Amino acid sequence: MLMVCTIISLALANSAVSVHYLALWEIQVGGLTVKHWINDALMAIYFLLIGLELERELNSGELSDFNNALLPVIAAVGGMCLPAWIHFMFNSGTATQIGIGIPMATDIAFSLGILALLGRGIPASLKVFLAAVAVIDDLGAIIVIAVFYTASLTLACIAGAILVFALMMVLNRFFGVMSLFPYLLGGGLMWFLMLKSGVHPTMAGVLLAFAIPYSAREDDAESPSHRLEHYLNRPVAFGVLPMFALANTGIVIGADWSQDLLSLNSAGIISGLFLGKPLGITLFSAAAVAMGICRLPLDLTWRHILGAGLLCGVGFTMSIFITNLAFVGDAEMINAAKMSIVLASLMAGTAGILWLKVFSAPGDQDTDTMEFQTVEISKQKDPDKPPA
Repeated sequence: MLMVCTIISLALANSAVSVHYLALWEIQVGGLTVKHWINDALMAIYFLLIGLELERELNSGELSDFNNALLPVIAAVGGMCLPAWIHFMFNSGTATQIGIGIPMATDIAFSLGILALLGRGIPASLKVFLAAVAVIDDLGAIIVIAVFYTASLTLACIAGAILVFALMMVLNRFFGVMSLFPYLLGGGLMWFLMLKSGVHPTMAGVLLAFAIPYSAREDDAESPSHRLEHYLNRPVAFGVLPMFALANTGIVIGADWSQDLLSLNSAGIISGLFLGKPLGITLFSAAAVAMGICRLPLDLTWRHILGAGLLCGVGFTMSIFITNLAFVGDAEMINAAKMSIVLASLMAGTAGILWLKVFSAPGDQDTDTMEFQTVEISKQKDPDKPPA
């Protein structure tokens, strides 16, 4: 759906109806443009779903166990820091330096969707690793948006949003209210206050997710958090994200498109996503394993990790979202940045699926990985005995 909507949007933006198509998203409705309603309101629902998934992972998923979480956490940190550093090296001291957060993001839907295309030939641990890295990556993107991409702040509205969040936490923790209605009502009010505060209103979705009661019991599918996550999956996948793609990928490819892709900002975005992501994830993971901080799952090799890193270079939704915040009012810069994001995501996704198609056979272990795993197994059997 994302790919289809992106292709449709690109085609219409470069057709005879381009002016009318682009003007459609600028129509004012209730004080906001259609594009703003999608980016500020509908995307808050997407962030709510991300928050619910993150809550689940932290409470009962892969991130709930410290040992299991350590490798993807370190990998995600590398996958954010190196792309940001690459963009900074290209754009330091320029007006486009503010775009440093653009190549830090990973599109969960696209990256996991591409991995799913490879079917059962992919080790189960790789799917878990990629999902965990993508979720942590999105958490990092949320923090970056909250800290660096906020407008002038209205403290009274921020205080009001915090008060609403606190009241919802009281309903959850002290009164055990299990109905979704008061939380959704509070979330709507919190969104409005954040919209007026200068903090991006999508942050309300994340805060709401952590205020909704969650049960870590596997058989408790009726807890509010479980139910809401289940309800939101399809509307977000087949409604919110396709609408976001239609509204934000109307990229006009002009006669000087090659010059746009050669700009410092574009170079930072493309290099950050296509090179920085896989290198950061792989190098940070390798360093953590070499130092004995964590270990590689037994069914994975370093080629799998590099392939996952390539798929994390598909920034798309989150990268475009950050672009809109970084270059507010600069349509030309936004257009060039979006073109770079689409190109880099296409390159990373294609390279990732081809790489894993060749190197994803289960049991195809690297020598270094085999040696490391042998040491780990020996230590587990007899910690005092030197490894064979």
